[in-house]
Amino acid sequence: MIEILKYCIPALCVLLATWLVMRQFYKAEADKRLWELKRLSQKEISPLRMRAYERLALLLERTTPEHMLLELNLGEMTVLQVQQHLIRTIRMEYEHNVSQQVYVTAEVWAMIQNAKEQTVAFVNSMVQQLPPESTALDYAKVMITAYSSNGDTPNELALQALKKEAQTLL
Repeated sequence: MIEILKYCIPALCVLLATWLVMRQFYKAEADKRLWELKRLSQKEISPLRMRAYERLALLLERTTPEHMLLELNLGEMTVLQVQQHLIRTIRMEYEHNVSQQVYVTAEVWAMIQNAKEQTVAFVNSMVQQLPPESTALDYAKVMITAYSSNGDTPNELALQALKKEAQTLL
């Protein structure tokens, strides 16, 4: 019996050592394959993410009151028409870019959604501050003045967060 143990114990030790070495080897190989797969997928995904960041930056720029008002012929519009046009523009821009949320973090997307909602609320609140006889030009002046004196606007904050996140890809 002791004679059998003399051969079995070293054999078991060799078997255990071989198993540990092979397990470590297979784990290293799996990690190496996973890293290679991630590297190849990043090669494909990174350009898509950068385009998404660009599109979302455009969304935030295009939905600022200054930008939207520059495209309108205010002399031929009423305050109500301007308000409706601005809200429609914000929603259309947002809906056009909603699919880009898959490329950004949840925090940045939440900031973009907040910027949209805050801008719509701002457009609506400016109408309520005007006297009934106001013109579209009066509305635009009040809006631009109030928006520029607000400090960091939701669009600017979202754009800063978007730029910061985009920097992680570079």
